[in-house]
Amino acid sequence: MNQSIVVQKYGGSSVADVDRIRKVAARVVATKTTGHRVVVVVSAMGKTTDALLARAREISASPSRRELDMLLSCGERTSMALLSMAIQELGHEAISLTGSQSGIMTNDRHSGARILEVRPFRVEDELERGRVVIVAGFQGVSYKREVTTLGRGGSDTTAVALAGALGAEYCEICSDVDGVYTGDPRVVDAAQLIEAISHDAMLELTSHGAKVLHAESVEFARRTGVALYARATFSDSGGTRIDRAENITTDRALSGVAGQRNLVRLRAFGGHSMDRMLAAAAAASLPVLHLDADHEIADLWFGLADVPDWATVKTKLIGQVEIEESCGAVSVVGDFFGRNASALAKTRSVAAGIGVAIKAMATSPLRATLFCADEDVDRLTQAMHRAFMQ
Repeated sequence: MNQSIVVQKYGGSSVADVDRIRKVAARVVATKTTGHRVVVVVSAMGKTTDALLARAREISASPSRRELDMLLSCGERTSMALLSMAIQELGHEAISLTGSQSGIMTNDRHSGARILEVRPFRVEDELERGRVVIVAGFQGVSYKREVTTLGRGGSDTTAVALAGALGAEYCEICSDVDGVYTGDPRVVDAAQLIEAISHDAMLELTSHGAKVLHAESVEFARRTGVALYARATFSDSGGTRIDRAENITTDRALSGVAGQRNLVRLRAFGGHSMDRMLAAAAAASLPVLHLDADHEIADLWFGLADVPDWATVKTKLIGQVEIEESCGAVSVVGDFFGRNASALAKTRSVAAGIGVAIKAMATSPLRATLFCADEDVDRLTQAMHRAFMQ
């Protein structure tokens, strides 16, 4: 009888030191002894990625994206090897594999690549041998055989993509938080744990600031039908289940409020403003968050998280478009929220009531997003949560 496959992902705080790596190893072994075949995806230890990035910026204010990918991929490789050793010390066979060895194939964009295909043949072979397979998250290989990274939080995407390709029973995303909350608990005191949420609603939250999961991972889960569990590594809490809408039962009409910082608005004026804007953004490989235009003005919003060479990119954009930095956004997510005119009017009223100037507004059927100054994000997040979630 074939054993079902479980994929577990452990974040940087869960493998921050040797003691925690040993605890993770024990948790992995406990899962294996219940009769599952286990694939584990790991992030870099603690603040390793930040430290490597800081070291790079000691050398260059705007380091090459390719060389950054080569550098940053080292963090996860350290974690995977140490965890494999820890599992072996507990008397179980384990093997560590890089993203390329695991068959994670990406496009050729450095610093924020997208997974195009997963070819998990080596992973499947090792599982058949009875081994726990430890995979370096956050990284893959392009069709040009270049090492690529998937952007901040990309280990989540590695885990879900593998779960889908392997036909896993479920995928656990384990970190230092209990699950998904109605707001960032560090910002919103009244934030509540969400027991279950649909892929669609979760994708809106993660795409617009909720950091508990990487947006690309939720998109993979939605496409492949993988059930996700966001849980605390060292807690017995059930966490949050993210699944198809038809598998979710909840009386919660609204899902949550999310805030984003470090956004940039590019603006082009005059005839063909949209074409000129898109050409400039494409040349710089900018990740588009929102695009809006009329006959005379085009606005493009993006986040700086996956633009590590912003200093160089900004220099190239000067003279082509108007650049506004230090922007932010707050989004309210819920069933048909973006189609409810009275609810949309209320969001603007709430912002005006606390003196926050709104730069722009965007909607989808499940979301309303208000763009503002970076410094106003926390205050507006708190106000929106009070107005709609309490």
